Amino acid sequence: MTMKVFLELVEIRTKLASLFPFLVGLLFSAFYFDQINAQNMFLFFLAMLVFDMATTAINNLMDFKKAKNDHYQENTNIVGTAKLSEKKVSFLIYSMITFSSLIGIYLTYQTSLLLLAMGGLCFLIGIFYTFGPVPLSRMPLGEIFSGVTMGFGIFFITIYLNISDLGVLNLTFIEGKFLLYGQIKELLSIVWASVPMIFTIANIMLANNLCDLEQDISNHRYTLPYYIGRENGVKLFQFLMYSCYFFIIGGVILGIYHWAMLIVCLSFPIIHKNVQIFSQKQEKATTFGISIKNLIVFNGAQVIGLIVSLMLK
Repeated sequence: MTMKVFLELVEIRTKLASLFPFLVGLLFSAFYFDQINAQNMFLFFLAMLVFDMATTAINNLMDFKKAKNDHYQENTNIVGTAKLSEKKVSFLIYSMITFSSLIGIYLTYQTSLLLLAMGGLCFLIGIFYTFGPVPLSRMPLGEIFSGVTMGFGIFFITIYLNISDLGVLNLTFIEGKFLLYGQIKELLSIVWASVPMIFTIANIMLANNLCDLEQDISNHRYTLPYYIGRENGVKLFQFLMYSCYFFIIGGVILGIYHWAMLIVCLSFPIIHKNVQIFSQKQEKATTFGISIKNLIVFNGAQVIGLIVSLMLK
C-alpha cells in the first residue's frame, strides 16, 4: 500500500473536522481557564488524529463489504479501486486503534478515570458508527453522533486534559460508591462554546447524505434525509449553519467570550453565499465541498477570534 493510497483510505482531507474542535478547545482553555498542558495536548492530538483515520478506514472497508451496487464497490470505493486486501486493511485498522488506545490509557493515568469513561464512549461511537450489523451511519443518527462525538467530545476532552486539576469536573470513589460533581457555570460555558462545532460537523454528514441520497437508498442505507425528505434536509442544513452565529453572539453577551469573538460575524457573507449555493443543488462532485468550506471558514474565524481575545485579555 503506497502512502497516496493510505491517505485516500483514511481520507486525510476530512480530518479538519477533528482538527478544529482540538484547536478551538486548546485556545478556549487558554482564554477561559488560563491553562494549557503542552504534553497532554501533543499526545492527545496524535491519538485523536490516528483514531479518526482508523474510523474512516473502517467506514470505507464496511461500505465496500456492504455495497449492494457493484459499480460503487469496484469503481468508487477506495478498497475496490486500489484492489486492497481486506485483511491488510483490517490489520491497519487494528494497529491504529491500538496505538490510540495506549495513548488514551497513559493520559487516563495522568489525569483520572473520568477520561477513560469519556474517551471510551467516543471510541465506541467512532467504531460502531460504521461497524456492526446496524451501523449508526446507516441510520438517521449519523448527524447527531458525528456532531456530538467530534464537535463536543473532542472539544471537551481537549479542555479537560488542560484543566483536569482545576476541579471543573471530578469523579471520586468513596466507600464503594462513586461521586460525580463539577462546577455548573464552567461546564455550561464549555457546552455552549461547543455548539457551533457540533453544528458545522453535523452539517458535513448531512450534506454528504443529501448528495448521496439516491445512491444510499440503492445500497439499502437509509439516512436522515430519507426520513425527513430532501427539502427538509436542506432547511436543516441552513438552520444549523446560521444558528452558529447565535451561539457566538450569545456567548459574548453571556461573558463566555471576549467581544473580539464578534470577528466571527465577518464570515457571514461567505457562509450565506455558500449556503444558498448548496440549497439550490446537492451534488457530491460540485457542492458537497461547500459544507467543508463552511466548517473551515466559520471555525477558522473562531480560531482567529480566540487568538485576538488572548492578545487583548
